[in-house]
Amino acid sequence: MDLYCVMGNPIEHSRSPWIHARFAELTGETLDYGRRLVPLGGFAEAVAAFRADPAGTARGCNVTVPFKFDAAAIAQHVSPRAALAQAVNLLSFRDDGVHGDNTDGAGLVNDITRNAGVALQGRDVLLVGAGGGASGVLGPFLEAGARRVVVANRTLGKAVSLVQRHAALALSHHAEIEAQELDTVTGSFDVVVNATASSLTGGSVPVAAGVLKTGALAVDMMYGPPAAGFMAWARDNGAVPRDGLGMLVEQAAEAFVTWRGKQPPSAQVLAELRALVSG
Repeated sequence: MDLYCVMGNPIEHSRSPWIHARFAELTGETLDYGRRLVPLGGFAEAVAAFRADPAGTARGCNVTVPFKFDAAAIAQHVSPRAALAQAVNLLSFRDDGVHGDNTDGAGLVNDITRNAGVALQGRDVLLVGAGGGASGVLGPFLEAGARRVVVANRTLGKAVSLVQRHAALALSHHAEIEAQELDTVTGSFDVVVNATASSLTGGSVPVAAGVLKTGALAVDMMYGPPAAGFMAWARDNGAVPRDGLGMLVEQAAEAFVTWRGKQPPSAQVLAELRALVSG
């Protein structure tokens, strides 16, 4: 049996096993996909244990918080988008070693443009956070035609580093890009993305409501109960709220294509998953 899994901490809430099982069912693939809780500081050991699992042949794993930088560190080969992000959410185990990729950005952009029906061309985007989640989506936002992207973070240096790494890409797409401190963000935006762990930890919304243009799309990368506070804040302040469920499905679809070479019907699976979690 070909084995896959999602690794993270926490992990019990993850819907990835259901998504990949449904993808496999709809595309006629046979695989086993599970969850693995990884101790903090023990990512490399967890990957080694998974690859040694006697139940089958480990082919790859998805990586969620807080291990996306750890995954980048153990990958022997990385895709250009993962190299730019310096964060990996997808590992593939091949004969020539461990391959790392980052499907977060493509997943988020696909969800925003296809599923939410919001064009990014010419839009102003606020990316809240500069960790592994934000690192993976900045490049795809620029490639999707965003006019201006501001990265806001509590530690300004991390935001500056992320922006500097993407400066050439921004220039090639004629986009403005800048770093700001989280507490003093200036301007208002068409799209606001919360890429921090504030929702996961039950924290308050990390930015003021003034960053939202009327009718802006406000996306939390989390989904389910953790995203409820951010979505209520967005709704109460005249924005259109969206959780990270669509991003989860779309980044999983990118992973499935990498692993199995087949494009799953992601819109169908997203609709089924929304019905499942709201039922």
